[in-house]
Amino acid sequence: MVSEGAAGRRTRALRAENALTALTDGPESPERLRRVLEQALVFTGATLAAVYMPGEDGEVLRLVESAGVPRTVYGLRDSYPGSGDSPPADAHRSGRPLFLGPDELAACAESRTVARRDVHLAVLPAHGDDGQACLVAVSEGPHGFDDEDRKCLELIADAVVCPAPAAAPDGTEPGSHTFSLEMDTGRVEVGDGILELFGMSRTAFDGKIETLLGLTVPEDLPSLMSLFEAGHLSAGDRELEFRILQPTGPPKWLRLRGRMLPGGDDRHARLVGTVADASTLRSDVTDVARVQRLAAALSMAGTVRDVSQAVVSALRAPLRADRIALAELENDRLVVTVLDPPEAESWPELWRLEWRSEWPEAPVRAMPTLAGALREGRAQIWPAGTLLEPALADVGPGGLAVLPLPAAGRMAGACLIGWDTPHHFDPDERALLTASAGLAGQALMRAHALDAEHELVGMLQRQLLPRRLPRLPGAVAVARYLPSTAGLELGGDWYDVIPLPDHRVALVIGDVQGHSAAAATLMGQMRTALRAYAVEGHPPDVVVAHANRLLMDLDSELFVTCTYVDVDLEEGTAWCVRAGHLPPVLRRPDGTTEIAEADGGPPLGVLAQADFPMTPLRLAPGTLVALTTDGLVESKESDIDEGMDRFARGVAAADPSHLGLVADVLLGGARRSDDVALLLLRYDGMATHPLRESWTVWRVPEATRHARRFTRRTLRGWGVPEDAMDSALLVVSELVTNALVHTGGQVRLDLTLVGRRLRVSVADASPRTPVKPTSIGWEATGGRGILLVEAVSSAWGSVPVSGGKQVWSEIALDA
Repeated sequence: MVSEGAAGRRTRALRAENALTALTDGPESPERLRRVLEQALVFTGATLAAVYMPGEDGEVLRLVESAGVPRTVYGLRDSYPGSGDSPPADAHRSGRPLFLGPDELAACAESRTVARRDVHLAVLPAHGDDGQACLVAVSEGPHGFDDEDRKCLELIADAVVCPAPAAAPDGTEPGSHTFSLEMDTGRVEVGDGILELFGMSRTAFDGKIETLLGLTVPEDLPSLMSLFEAGHLSAGDRELEFRILQPTGPPKWLRLRGRMLPGGDDRHARLVGTVADASTLRSDVTDVARVQRLAAALSMAGTVRDVSQAVVSALRAPLRADRIALAELENDRLVVTVLDPPEAESWPELWRLEWRSEWPEAPVRAMPTLAGALREGRAQIWPAGTLLEPALADVGPGGLAVLPLPAAGRMAGACLIGWDTPHHFDPDERALLTASAGLAGQALMRAHALDAEHELVGMLQRQLLPRRLPRLPGAVAVARYLPSTAGLELGGDWYDVIPLPDHRVALVIGDVQGHSAAAATLMGQMRTALRAYAVEGHPPDVVVAHANRLLMDLDSELFVTCTYVDVDLEEGTAWCVRAGHLPPVLRRPDGTTEIAEADGGPPLGVLAQADFPMTPLRLAPGTLVALTTDGLVESKESDIDEGMDRFARGVAAADPSHLGLVADVLLGGARRSDDVALLLLRYDGMATHPLRESWTVWRVPEATRHARRFTRRTLRGWGVPEDAMDSALLVVSELVTNALVHTGGQVRLDLTLVGRRLRVSVADASPRTPVKPTSIGWEATGGRGILLVEAVSSAWGSVPVSGGKQVWSEIALDA
C-alpha cells in the first residue's frame, strides 16, 4: 500500500476529473479555488500548488491562491513581472505548459523562482475570469511529474477560476467583527466590537497585534501565531478557535476567520477577516463530558464493532473530521472494523486494493509512518502538506491524526482521523484524542475476548460453508454469513454457489430448524447432498426432491427450508425451486425490484412424496438476484411480508456495481438474535457466447468415422487451426471408441468452442470413470487411449451426468 501501482496510476486522472467535477458543479464560493488547488496535492503528489494572475495593470502576475507547503520554502514570490524571465511569465506569454527539472531550474535567470534545486516545477496556463492565469506546482519526487501527473495538472488548470479581488469576509455569525492586519508591520485595524471581546478600551489599545496576542491563553498561542507569521503563511481562507484570559471566570472562546491577501512590490500583504464570540457557538458539552459519555458508551459495548462505532460517534462531530477509520492490530496486520464513511470511494485507492470481504486489511510494514506511531505509542498529528505515503496522505490531505490504542502493555489497534481541508489542531482536540485513545484501547481488549467466544462458534459454522465463491463467466456472486450474538448456539443457515456444466450455476440458500449442534450438522449434510445431486446433472426439481427423500431417510426431527435457483449464464434464464423458503428478490437493470412469484413446496423432511414445482425467471444483463434467510427479514415488531418488502426496498436502493458494499448495507439492520445468510448474484451476460454442436453416435460399424467426419466439418466451420483439429480428432476417436466398446446405451458427442479453448465431451450411460493405466507393457493390446487423450489435452476429466458420465477434454488453440 505504499505505492499506487500501474492500475492506480491509470485511474488517477479519471478520479481527479470526478473530484474536480464535483467541486465545480456547485455554487461559486470563496474557497472553491483553494479546494481545486488541493486536488493537485492529492492526485499528483505535489507539495505546493499556486495560481498567479495578471494584476489590474496587466504587467505583473500576482499570487491569488495557494495550497500545501508555504511558498517561502521554495522561494516563490508574491508577484512576477509579466515581461520578466521567469517560468510563470514565460508560460503566461507563450500559453504553453512548462515542466522544469532541477537542472533547468538551476539555469533559470530568475534566481528566486525556486530557492531549492532538488525539486521539479510545473507551470501551466489557466484561464481565469479576468484573463489568462498560471497554475504553478512543485514536486519533491525524484522523477517529478509523470504523464499521469501532467494529465491531472491539465485538468486542474482547466478547472481554475480566479475569484474577484478578495475583501474582508462578511460577518455571518452573530456578534462577528472585522479586522485588517498588515503582515509586515504588525499593525491591525479593529473596531470597538473586537476590543470589547478582548475586554480592552480604545484608549488602552496601541494598534499592535502583539497587544491582543498577549491576552491569549498560552497553550493556544502557537496555533494562533502560525496565522500571523507572514513568512510561513500561504494565501487562502483560515479558521481557528482560541481562548483569551478574562479578569474573572474561565477563559472566553473566540473564533477567527480570515483570508490572506498577497502583497506585491507596491503593497503589503494583509490578513483580513472576522472575530466572533465562540462561547455561544460552541456546544455546551465540554471535552470532559464527551470523554465521560465515551466511557459510558464503551462500558456497554459488547463487540469490537460496537467499540469502534462508539469511538467514531464520539470523535467525528467535535473534531469535524471528514473520515475516521478504526482498526484492530492482529500480529503485523491492521484489520479495519469501522470506516466512516463506509463507501470504498471515500478511501485511498491503495486501501481498495487490500479490500477483502467487508473491510480492508493491510500489513503495518506497508505504512512505515503508521508503524512508527504505533511503536512510539502516542498520538501523532500531521498538518496539511506533510509528505506521507499515499496510503496515509489520501486519508487526510488537510490534516491527519493517528491514535495508537494501548491496552494491557500492548497495542490493541489504531484510529486514523483525516480532514480534507487544512485543519488546525487546538490543545483541546489533542487532549480529547489522548483521553479517547486510552479508553478505546481497554474497551477493544475486553470486546476482543468476547468476540473470541463468538468467533469460536462462527468458525465451527464457517467450516461448513464455502471457503470462497467460484469465479463465474458473465456473473459475480457475493455471500455473507452473520452468526447469532445471542448466546453461543450454532445456527443452521447456509448458502452455496455450485458451478455446473455448459456455463450454468446453481444458487442455494437454506435454513435448518433451530440452533444447536444437531442443526449445524444437518446443515452440512444437506449442503453436501444438494451439491452432489446438482453436479450429477439433475434438473432443479429433481435435485430438491432427492434432498427431501434423503432427509426423510435420515429420520431427523428437524426440517429444512431452502431455495434453489439454476441459472443459465449463456441465455440469461433461470429455474427457481422453493422448499418452504423465502423467494428471490430481483432488481432489474432499470432499478425496479420485484419479489419473484415462485411457486413453493413444503420444507424438506416434512412429506416423503412432495412436489417441488419449478418457476422460470428471466434475467437481463445487469439484473441482481438476492437470496436471504428469515433472520434478516423477520422480527417481533414486523411479520415476514413486511420484512421482505423492506428487504426489496433495500435492494432497489443499492448500487449493484459494488456487490460487497450492497451486502454490507443490507446486513446493517440485521437482528443478531438469529443467524443470517445472504447470497447476491449480479448477472452481467457473457461477453463471448460459446459455439456448440452435438452428435448422437449410433452403434454402427463405422460410428467412429462418422463422429470424426462430423467433428472435422464442425471445426472447419469454426475456423479451428489444422494442428488443433488433428488433436481434437484423436480425442474424438479415443473417447467415442471407449464409449462404444465399454458401455451400452446412447452415446453423445458434444463440441464447444469458448474463446481459444475447444472442449470435446462424450457422454454415455455407464457411471464407471475411465482409469488411466499406471504402466503398459509392449505386449498390451489396450489402455493407451486415455494416455493419448492426456498427452494432447490441456486438461481432461470425467463428471457424472444423469446416471451416466461425461468424459471431457480441453484443447488450447494456438493464438
